[in-house]
Amino acid sequence: MADIKLIRARKILTMNSYRPVATAVAIREGRVLGVGTEEELAGWGPSEPDDRFRDHVLMPGFVEGHCHAKEGGMWDFPFVGYLDRRDPDGGLWEGCQDMASVVARLRGIADGMEGDGALYAWGFDPIYFDGARMGLADIDQVSTTRPVLIMHSNGHVMNVNSVVLDRANITRETNVDGVVKDTRGNPTGELAEAAAKYMAFRVTGDPFWAGIREHDVIRFGQACANCGTTTATDLFATFTDQSLQAYDAATRRPGYSVRLMPAMNTLDRPAAEGVEILSDALTRSHDKLIYGLAKIMTDGSIQGMSARMKWPGYYNGIPNGVWNMDPEQLTAAVYAFHKAGHHLHMHTNGDEASELMIDAIEAAMHDHPRPDHRHTLQHCQMADESQFRRMAKLGICANLFANHIYYWGDQHRDITMGPDRAARMDAARTAERLGVHFAIHSDAPVTPLAPLFTAWCAVNRLTASGQVLGPAEKISVDSALHAITLGAAYTLKMDHLVGSIEPGKWADFAVLEDDPTAVAPEALKDVPVWGTITGGEATEAAGKT
Repeated sequence: MADIKLIRARKILTMNSYRPVATAVAIREGRVLGVGTEEELAGWGPSEPDDRFRDHVLMPGFVEGHCHAKEGGMWDFPFVGYLDRRDPDGGLWEGCQDMASVVARLRGIADGMEGDGALYAWGFDPIYFDGARMGLADIDQVSTTRPVLIMHSNGHVMNVNSVVLDRANITRETNVDGVVKDTRGNPTGELAEAAAKYMAFRVTGDPFWAGIREHDVIRFGQACANCGTTTATDLFATFTDQSLQAYDAATRRPGYSVRLMPAMNTLDRPAAEGVEILSDALTRSHDKLIYGLAKIMTDGSIQGMSARMKWPGYYNGIPNGVWNMDPEQLTAAVYAFHKAGHHLHMHTNGDEASELMIDAIEAAMHDHPRPDHRHTLQHCQMADESQFRRMAKLGICANLFANHIYYWGDQHRDITMGPDRAARMDAARTAERLGVHFAIHSDAPVTPLAPLFTAWCAVNRLTASGQVLGPAEKISVDSALHAITLGAAYTLKMDHLVGSIEPGKWADFAVLEDDPTAVAPEALKDVPVWGTITGGEATEAAGKT
């Protein structure tokens, strides 16, 4: 049997400037040997033809630069989001359109549970409910005998019932940032950001973020195949022995279809200890598991009202958001990881958080110059032109949360930012115009893992109500496709191995049933995905026959 596999397709969009379109790709040892026409590739010698994709369009496997492998495991718990959502197996979960629907779904589940174990749920998004927030009067209807914890879709805020408050000793005397209280000073059951949530998790356990299981990573791989993704991050990874073993076991399974890049959560430990642990993890990397990223967690979520805003603050007048660590600690962590040569990805939703991280990188660069660091501001939703200019000068990349435009654009215009600032959110065109290397992302499970939908958001900038938000920040289809392939690969320092189809790179492809450059821009999100090819091996999307 020939050691060369020849895949023939209707069209291959290579994202490779010197050969942008082809009809055949030759693969050897899991890498691209050559790309072009069948006749041009014949000189490599005898090959085994693969005609399964003669009627399909191939692209480089999509690169998701900000998501979480818990997208796989979250579906073990009830989903109570506002909009319909599909799980990794292709099953449809209908959205909960009001508070009563959330309570009814969870009460039905609680009534059917045996014992007194905790009920966990996720995806909740009260910003859709005309300003109403969940209180104890709501969540205690689910159960007054078992702990109930409902994680918001943003992952930064959750609601707990009175059972959890009692066990965690969260009272009106509790003085912890993020413990939300009513006008009388009593806790409402809403907990924002790490310190407040930890108080609850200490007594109930944390099934959401406190570690990863092999099962989670396996299901995450299927979720990636469903949408054409072959390289993805786990951008808030807990580096415990158990987690590292889970990553390794899952990614070494035959046929595992995604190259996973866990980014170490730096909130867990002192910076010096984190630097040492991440350096050790580098030795565990292999082709399907790549270490080297560190995640700095600054502020919270805009729609969760916990992001840090510059003046004039929130449009609806609420107090400013929550830092996950003191700004001095955040700055010191950037310095330590930069000095050690690690690659930093910083969560910055509000523009005050972006400013803090740009300042921190500039200070670290002054003392320890690194000409190609590619530190990346993640989300970077409210950055203004002055910040993008500084980013370009300092070599800082941006990974913009384009999906936010659809999911929460209306709310940001009307509630959190106001019309003028909302028009600049996730400013991909400004980044492009000012020379900032950028990607776009889903932050799954916050929003669905679906790069073509993410590209559609950046191209059309349509909100859920159908209004265009910030038309000046629209980018072209070509630019959006670059942002979910080579652009994202660049922010991860992986553009030498993934992001385009060219000789020497891994043979990682998204297999599509239509040409995304030939459909109307409004239809970009509707291009069907057959599945993926990773290292030359195909994986079908769930539900395919």
